[in-house]
Amino acid sequence: MSFLQKMERKYGRYAIKGLTRYIILTYVIGYILLLMTPGWISYIRLEPGLILHGQVWRLFSWLLVPPQSLDIFTIVMLFFYFSIGTNLERTWGDFRYNVYIFGGLIITVIGAFICYAIAKAGMPAGTIPLIGGAFSTYYISMSIFLAFALTYPNMQVLLLFVLPIRVKWLGVIYAAFIIYDCIYMSWVGRVAVIVSLFNFIIFFFMTRNYQRVSLREIKRKKDFQRAVQQTVVKPGQTRHKCAVCGRTELDDPNLEFRYCSKCNGSFEYCQEHLFTHEHVK
Repeated sequence: MSFLQKMERKYGRYAIKGLTRYIILTYVIGYILLLMTPGWISYIRLEPGLILHGQVWRLFSWLLVPPQSLDIFTIVMLFFYFSIGTNLERTWGDFRYNVYIFGGLIITVIGAFICYAIAKAGMPAGTIPLIGGAFSTYYISMSIFLAFALTYPNMQVLLLFVLPIRVKWLGVIYAAFIIYDCIYMSWVGRVAVIVSLFNFIIFFFMTRNYQRVSLREIKRKKDFQRAVQQTVVKPGQTRHKCAVCGRTELDDPNLEFRYCSKCNGSFEYCQEHLFTHEHVK
């Protein structure tokens, strides 16, 4: 059993259910406050220097800073992020989704203090460098979409409500925008982007299957493909079946099925149980 599974069994009951709706709620509150008092943001930004001087509320209040200006596009994106966030919650489970989100937030705060220490080292004594403008939840929100694209790479969405496109290609476009932003940012901005996406970087490497290049794994895949090619599916029969819930592609044609490389044997799981099942040893 992995460390995360052990933590989930021990502390899973404390996970916040429906965390995505609370994330969206913080954005809504932020936009309302921004319309009422445009200058309020300067009092809640993540400023490590001011936090060390007693303004401890900034450790949490920066979550209310909206990721971008409010317009019709932003409203559409909020509905979109609510949809993909709730889907990830159902797929991963509340505890793992909580770990992913709060991990990104905590690492962002740590990164802000590191940037503050570096910036202050090059300034006269008594000077407080203000770097909070570089830190927000914008790239943490993007990390939600990148994780969704990695989990459901072949799902199709309508780009601009017209063009059908697979989610994995939208993920590539998002990644290209992030790289473009980093090129023209200051070093503080680059650090802010990296730490905000650090939870996704960890998730990406944890979900990679490094055994696929082994000779044993290559042989197993070839044997499986050969067996599939030799199998003729008759009407009423199925090709895929989840080893946990027993659902097949006949129950829901939109279900995605994958084999788990960590299980001993060819065990196939649907998208809802791929990350939550107990590995067969």
